[in-house]
Amino acid sequence: MEPVATDSNTSGNRDRPARAARHSGSGTRRTRRVRMTGKERREQLLDIGRTLFAERGFGGTSVEEIAAKAGVSKPVVYEHFGGKEGLYAVVVDREMRQLLDMVTGALTAGHPRELLEQAAFALLDYIEAYTDGFRILVRDSPVAQSTGTFASLISDIATQVEDILGLEFKARGFDAKLAPLYAQALVGMVALTGQWWLDVRKPKKAEVAAHLVNLAWHGLDGLEPKPRLIGHRKS
Repeated sequence: MEPVATDSNTSGNRDRPARAARHSGSGTRRTRRVRMTGKERREQLLDIGRTLFAERGFGGTSVEEIAAKAGVSKPVVYEHFGGKEGLYAVVVDREMRQLLDMVTGALTAGHPRELLEQAAFALLDYIEAYTDGFRILVRDSPVAQSTGTFASLISDIATQVEDILGLEFKARGFDAKLAPLYAQALVGMVALTGQWWLDVRKPKKAEVAAHLVNLAWHGLDGLEPKPRLIGHRKS
């Protein structure tokens, strides 16, 4: 028997592992998934949770769905946040900080009317740029929050406006102690109008801001030092 058959077979045996290795490597490249760092996974879960909470609310969102959309198991969500409540709390805290930073950062002008414009624009800018976040904030919070609720956030923003109104009241001879009441009223008006504009988006943002300031400013401009009731009810 010629040894050619043996040599050919040996050559085939040498080539087969190489081909198999190439095929195996190719398969590995196709199925290999890049593993996220802990920080990346946490951010991914926050993004997914934020979207789902905005669409369906806290009660309509499950840990199972959050995990499924992230491509992980439920224990991964619990590992990072301790559960749905923990994830929700972080999402709410971030949105509240973002909105408060935008409003307080916008108050740079010296003239009170322009300050009102800046505050109105800041809230409308937030609604436009962070729509999902605003939808989450304006819902009733289903779990206890260390950072408070949307109402407490509005109160924080009103505190910034309160200082501005206090100076105006003093300059006009009004009781500066009433500035917190008027600040709450003004900020509440803008916030509720923002909730309405969130869905209708008409008229345009600048026009909404102009009308808000029109009501607020001219209301303040004609303010009575000692307002009186003209109806029959006095208490």
